[in-house]
Order: sequence, then structure tokens, then C-alpha cells
Amino acid sequence: MAFKVFDIVGEYAITADSGQKIYKEIHPALIAGKAVELDFTGVKVFASPFFNFAVGQLLKDIAADRLNQLLEFTELSSDGYNILERIVANAKQYYSDERFRNAVDTVVAEQAASF
Repeated sequence: MAFKVFDIVGEYAITADSGQKIYKEIHPALIAGKAVELDFTGVKVFASPFFNFAVGQLLKDIAADRLNQLLEFTELSSDGYNILERIVANAKQYYSDERFRNAVDTVVAEQAASF
């Protein structure tokens, strides 16, 4: 199953909202065990919030090894891959280490309350 990221979010893959759109499209297929291709043709700009929401949160309920088998990225620039690799590494730690997750959640809640 192939998804053209440009058709869903345009040339800027930068916001959490855009990432959530991708997540909603691909999550059901991945949970069902179907292979998914994300085609980044035409997407020119990438940012961490997009990948956090599009890919990072998939690791909440899909094992990293399984996700690597099912999810393919095509036409993603080297800059996009660099961001994606950092996001996946962080998400793996966040979802696999309860103490780390609790610490991050506490800090984020404290920071949000200070605004």
C-alpha cells in the first residue's frame, strides 16, 4: 500500500498536524500487518514534529523490528532520513523504557504548566 506524502500534506512535512494525518492513514494498515510505502516525492522540507507524529508514535503499539519490515520510505532526502533516524531512536527509548517515559512526561507537564 503506497501513500504519496505530498498529496496528503504538501511540500512541507513539518507540523505535528501533518504528521498526524500520515499516521491516521498508515496506522490501520500497519496494525493489520500490511506493508506500507511512504513516497516523499515532491516534499522539500522536513521537521521533527512531523516525524514524531507520523512515525514515532507508531512504536507505541508496533515493535521496532516489525515496523522496519512493514514500513518503507522512498524518495526521502538525506536530511529527511537524518531527522527520521533521530525520531525513531528517541521513540524506541520513550516507548520501551517506562522510567524514561515517566521522566519525559513529568518534564513536559512542568514546562507546559509554566507558560
